Amino acid sequence: MDPELSTEDPELSTEDPELRPEPLLEGNGHQVSKSPWGPEDEIGRLNWVKPESVQAIISRLDGRHVFDLAVDYWSGMPSWTEAGDPPFSIWMTHTPKGSILDGRSGYGPEIHKEYAYSGDSISMYTHCGTHIDTLNHMGYYGTFWNGWTQDEHLGSMVWTKGGTDRYPPIIARGVLLDVADMHGVDILENHYEINSKDLEETARKQGTELRKGDVVLIRTGRMNMWPSIEYLAASPGINVDGAKYLCEETGAMAIAGDNIGLEPQPYYGQYAPVHCYMFATAGCQIIEVVNMQEIAAEKMYEFAFLGFPMKIRGATGAPMPSVAVPLR
Repeated sequence: MDPELSTEDPELSTEDPELRPEPLLEGNGHQVSKSPWGPEDEIGRLNWVKPESVQAIISRLDGRHVFDLAVDYWSGMPSWTEAGDPPFSIWMTHTPKGSILDGRSGYGPEIHKEYAYSGDSISMYTHCGTHIDTLNHMGYYGTFWNGWTQDEHLGSMVWTKGGTDRYPPIIARGVLLDVADMHGVDILENHYEINSKDLEETARKQGTELRKGDVVLIRTGRMNMWPSIEYLAASPGINVDGAKYLCEETGAMAIAGDNIGLEPQPYYGQYAPVHCYMFATAGCQIIEVVNMQEIAAEKMYEFAFLGFPMKIRGATGAPMPSVAVPLR
């Protein structure tokens, strides 16, 4: 642990501790927070998903149109390969003809001449396609949300804390902040940093009220470039000021981007400062590569957000099929 970090207890705050949690560690302007939901917490703000909040949203669903927010997966899709992570790959493990020739299924060729069989397998980086990042993904000085460290909480293959196996289905009020439209452009310029003023002005222009517990979707217009490889490079996104506004002032439960990494790329002397702040300090999840094109075209700024993280034990991220459903 870095010797500059302080472990002294802070003064008690009169502010909402769920929006500004108490620090466990502080140093160089960074904070790793103690979870306000207790020492065993692994999901941060997803604790706001409660039976009564889910019921309140489900009771208002207008199911005449369901908007799919997820992208397709295929070999060659844009992903984090430049960072050394594996691409999405899919291959056949059984084919109808192969099942007759090699008998790998354990049944004879005569069976498979009558009963055709095919199967496949995939491999991928867990932060590929439309996905959710977990709170064990990034932190400060080797310490993560609620004090997790690799010495105490990382096994031979996966984390023992914070995987998506702990996550509930995310059913909440969703709001779209179409920052690209607010600026009158199809796509924000490369590297553009969305700050709190951009977000406030977008909400004001749309007439959108931001509430505690929202899943906030930030549209940069970058999905207009999907699936070109240029989608990955020099992305615009929210900066730390924008993230703090949504986490501390409006109470976002999760923040989603239509770009590859929510925040501007590249990082210029830092590494994923928005990610580190949101996970280690705020306990707030990030959702990435979200297709907001249809709801933006409909100017549907308020809706039910339904996201279903793949339950992977100990994972730092996982694919998450997600939809937006209009509200009555």
